[in-house]
Amino acid sequence: MKPLAVLLIVLGLIGLVVGGVSYTTREKVLDLGPIQATREKTHTLPLPPVAGAILLIGGIVLLAVDKKN
Repeated sequence: MKPLAVLLIVLGLIGLVVGGVSYTTREKVLDLGPIQATREKTHTLPLPPVAGAILLIGGIVLLAVDKKN
């Protein structure tokens, strides 16, 4: 139970500090035999601060319950 609590706390802190995850994909725009053109597109997956706070609080609660037992 303790590793899960620590994981939730870390994910909650990351969610509050960073606010989301960004990643880049490449897609082919033009393909004419030996001539190719690609473009990079950045995508963002936002993480609301409320979700980060819920993860953080859940981790703290799990850690407190684990110490009682």
